[in-house]
Amino acid sequence: MQGGFYHSRLQHPGAVLAPMAGYSDAPMRQLASEQGALWTVSEMISARGLVLGGDTENLTLGRPFDGETNRVVQLFGADPDILAQATRQVQDWFHPAAIDLNMGCPVPKVRGKGGACLLQTPETAFELIRAMKSATPLDVSAKIRLGWDHDRSVEVAQGLAAAGVNLITVHGRTSAQRYTGEADWDAIARVAAAVDVPVVGSGDVTSVAAARARKVTGVATVMIGRGAVGNPWLFRALATGADTDDLPPAPERARTALRHAELQERFYDDDTGRLTLRPLRKVLPKYLPDHPELRDALVQVTTVQDVREVLAPLLAGTGDLAAPTPPGAQAAV
Repeated sequence: MQGGFYHSRLQHPGAVLAPMAGYSDAPMRQLASEQGALWTVSEMISARGLVLGGDTENLTLGRPFDGETNRVVQLFGADPDILAQATRQVQDWFHPAAIDLNMGCPVPKVRGKGGACLLQTPETAFELIRAMKSATPLDVSAKIRLGWDHDRSVEVAQGLAAAGVNLITVHGRTSAQRYTGEADWDAIARVAAAVDVPVVGSGDVTSVAAARARKVTGVATVMIGRGAVGNPWLFRALATGADTDDLPPAPERARTALRHAELQERFYDDDTGRLTLRPLRKVLPKYLPDHPELRDALVQVTTVQDVREVLAPLLAGTGDLAAPTPPGAQAAV
């Protein structure tokens, strides 16, 4: 572990951007990194899809932004040979800082193919980690939940550590819980105390105060998912030691929302934006929760110019925000 990527990054204060399907793509990772995230984790990628499905180095789930650093690529799968080959391909194609094994995704489409299912057969997961470690000199980590339907996280984490994993992230819920209830940070603390590799805690970290409170459980750092959507400044606060959750002024948040749209258009190389901005419709309003009058227009944007027009009063710093007309319904001027 000494001298590896995770060890190096954990010498600094801060937090980690979680892998989130439909959210933690290259533009969001870029914004989080700029604000001081210790590292970011890609949306999960099917190992089988990489090896057998004809996916190429152009796969956007793994492809980095130009100059992107401190990026971990996450794989899911259940076959050691496939995971080993996928690990080699990820290393060659995407040049990540480390590679992570998803053992926590609870969605039905992943069942039987990896994800949280591995918590039912942890011996398989240990074999997967050994196969991935044999395929790369990079750090290999695993992201787990507490268990499938009951807590067996200490047992699983100890087996992963014995298999050679470099870091373990623990989400404090079982797979059966999905995202309901509260994350069990006492259980995460037990894992941190039971293994000799760094443990990152995940679950319900949506504020500076919550992150600081969780650090006292003995985790190396915390991972932030939904709390970072529309709020990359949370990483800056934790990296710099700030003790407030105050957001930047609305004009700055509007500029960042617009920049997110511009990064989205650039990364996906779509001059029209008609396809690439659709995923941002659920994100853009979160930059400006104190301006609900903008929501209806922001969830209908199609192009970067639409975003610019909706946010124009804030971008100009006037604060004069009558509810805008949704894109497509505006009269030509």
